[in-house]
Amino acid sequence: MRHLFAIAALILLIAGSGFAAPLPLQDSIRVALIKGADSVRVDGDGLLAADGRGEPLRLAFPAQVRRAGGYLSVSGQAVDRLTVASPSTMVVNGKRYRGAIEIIPFDKGILVVNELPLEDYLVGLINCEISSQWPIESVKAQAVVARTYAYYQKRARAGALYHLESSVLDQVYDGCEIEDSRAARGVHETAGEILAYGGQPIQAFYHSNCGGRTEVPENVWGVRLPYLSSVDCAYCAANPAIRWEYSVPLKKLEMLLKGGGVQVSGLRDVREGKRNDSGRLVDLSLASAGGTTVVTAVNFRKIVGYTAIKSTNFTVRLAADSVHFSGTGYGHGVGLCQWGAKQRASDGFSYREILAYYYPGALLGKVQPGQGADAR
Repeated sequence: MRHLFAIAALILLIAGSGFAAPLPLQDSIRVALIKGADSVRVDGDGLLAADGRGEPLRLAFPAQVRRAGGYLSVSGQAVDRLTVASPSTMVVNGKRYRGAIEIIPFDKGILVVNELPLEDYLVGLINCEISSQWPIESVKAQAVVARTYAYYQKRARAGALYHLESSVLDQVYDGCEIEDSRAARGVHETAGEILAYGGQPIQAFYHSNCGGRTEVPENVWGVRLPYLSSVDCAYCAANPAIRWEYSVPLKKLEMLLKGGGVQVSGLRDVREGKRNDSGRLVDLSLASAGGTTVVTAVNFRKIVGYTAIKSTNFTVRLAADSVHFSGTGYGHGVGLCQWGAKQRASDGFSYREILAYYYPGALLGKVQPGQGADAR
């Protein structure tokens, strides 16, 4: 693909300048940082730039990159796409990144992709997903599941413009500003280790807090994965935010539901429906002037907001003209419970034992680029 040639050209330029070249491209990951923006600001020291053909560009930095029709406009030049690399780091909209930055015209806006060595990506990710100050075995467990998830997505999206989002849609990643020695230790002491099933990386889902029992993927996404089952987890009870509450006026809830494609007019009541084996709600009944509408709990949570309805394990109570939700846990509940992993590590369990508990059907393996994993 063209972006690989552009980045390879910049690697040669950096090497020719006396700087150490990045790790091989096959060990890299492409992370979407910004999607659909009108413009982005790029800055840094010793930046080298190239267009979509890999031809070097002479640009002054800091530079504002804007969408101009089907092209990009930067420092008065029109380019099909822009790749920027540095021997140290680059700054995009105030955040610092390693590797290379690629800016591409995309959906009437701009797509910004960070391509960097996967292990460097993981060091930057740790403090976005948990705290590196947690017990080191829980940091190692997080490093392994994040690495596994990244490798799975890289294979699933091979040939796409990027492999991962930098948000909760995939894994949260804000660059290298919050790297530290404990995050690096967790990554380096598990270097190359992933969870595998049938010699391939698994979909290593994880979440903040399961609220007492993890969930199976078929209850969330309708897909059964043989290496993921529901397990009891009393370990996350130490999380001070295990319980949550949320209240919303009926009129606002009706507006949110309509915006999410659920047509209810004159919403009068919200009632709990069935629960599954993990204790989470399967669906809810919405009573309105037009009758009763049933909506799945997973879709209801998505519509109302993941930070408002923090899990599908909740109860509902009508109070005057508002609906009150009381719940337990945070996240979809599948796979590793991050707060549970923290407590298990505090109790003396190793990261290998933690991973075996939350992914009972998977094996810990060593990644072999292009060849799956050697399970052990």
